[in-house]
Amino acid sequence: MIHSRVHVSDLREHVGRTVSVCGWVNTLRLQRKMQFVVVRDSTGMVQVTHKRDEGPLEAQLEALTPESAVRITGRVVDAAQVKLGGLEIIPEAVEILNRAATPLPIDDHTGLEQRLDWRFLDVRRRPATQLMFAVQTTLEQGMREYAYAQGATEMHTPKLMGTASESGAEVFKLGYFGRNAYLAQSPQFFKQMAIAAGVDKIFEIGPVFRAEPSFTSRHATEFTGVDVELAWIDGVEDVMAFEEQMLAHAIAKVADTHGEAIAEHFGVEVTVPTTPFPRITMAEAHEILRKGGWDPAGVKEDLDPEGERSISAHIKEATGHDFVFITHYPVGIRPFYHMRPADDSSVTLSFDLLWKGLEVTTGAQREHRYDVLLKQAAEKGMSPEPMQDYLNAFRYGCPPHGGLGMGLGRVLMVMLGLDSIREATFLFRGPNRLTP
Repeated sequence: MIHSRVHVSDLREHVGRTVSVCGWVNTLRLQRKMQFVVVRDSTGMVQVTHKRDEGPLEAQLEALTPESAVRITGRVVDAAQVKLGGLEIIPEAVEILNRAATPLPIDDHTGLEQRLDWRFLDVRRRPATQLMFAVQTTLEQGMREYAYAQGATEMHTPKLMGTASESGAEVFKLGYFGRNAYLAQSPQFFKQMAIAAGVDKIFEIGPVFRAEPSFTSRHATEFTGVDVELAWIDGVEDVMAFEEQMLAHAIAKVADTHGEAIAEHFGVEVTVPTTPFPRITMAEAHEILRKGGWDPAGVKEDLDPEGERSISAHIKEATGHDFVFITHYPVGIRPFYHMRPADDSSVTLSFDLLWKGLEVTTGAQREHRYDVLLKQAAEKGMSPEPMQDYLNAFRYGCPPHGGLGMGLGRVLMVMLGLDSIREATFLFRGPNRLTP
């Protein structure tokens, strides 16, 4: 008789009945008189208890190895002495669906790099990592919900480009039918084209490629970007307001769905931020940091990671807030398409969002006037020819607009208190890692 599969988390409802549990062998304790097997599925673990009787079940259980995929059919019984949920299964049939080779290539003490080599096993064996992907799903769902509620259209832009986007730096070049193509380092130009196409609000959650030889805990060569572009804005403030509301909504959804599990597995509390988030200009940030003795090597227009952490700590102390928008970045460190205020051509109407000291977003109001774009591109020594398709979008009535790009992995990293973006990604890609 075939018994339908029951998840470990639902076994309490089946006490006294015979059910099938499908999962992996977590641990084996094969004693002289008893055999204990802990089976793990995606919802939890249960102990299978068998008294040795020299029968076929004993031989089957003896043949198991850690991480073998099994289907165990048996009676669910109350067992107060069992630490795992106070239940155990008395087996009636054991099916080895796929026996795991032994020994396993990783264990609980293996370092991160080797764990990444065997990521499927690493994820399977760590309930916290499984939870992380559930959190990522809920976070994306929350962001989409907010964007849809605001009337945004979800777009899918090309990842192959005929010319190197934005600055021409940090792009991957690949062969394309006898000529060169490039992997998009941002959907920036395409989402602006969507604005020019008459789509009022657009967002995309998709892959982004950066050919940066960075080996930090927060860089990856391929990551998931959350991109937004909004038309008919009154100013960059509209973009920041959209982002803080979207994040507050998504974080509230995560707290609601997974708050307790996150506290248990990651030891962190998911706090829903209040809006609006604090905002300070880059000039104010520099002033605050200099008062605190910050002295970056050389003349720095930007903030280094230490500066970002210090500013966040200062804002947290002053306002109690974990988020802060840094605004009005100098022209020198922003792309040519960032708009500049009429009264100060040395800065841009742009922002970065820091969360607990880590930059998770860059955004800006875009320059939508064709002649100004040409001028600003020329100032940065850029030739208009390779970008003509992009520039054409501004010649026929493109409205004022602005947007943002957010790194999904970085948001997860901060939310769950992870040490590295490598842990916030299923299969990490970095300068030295193209496998598995």
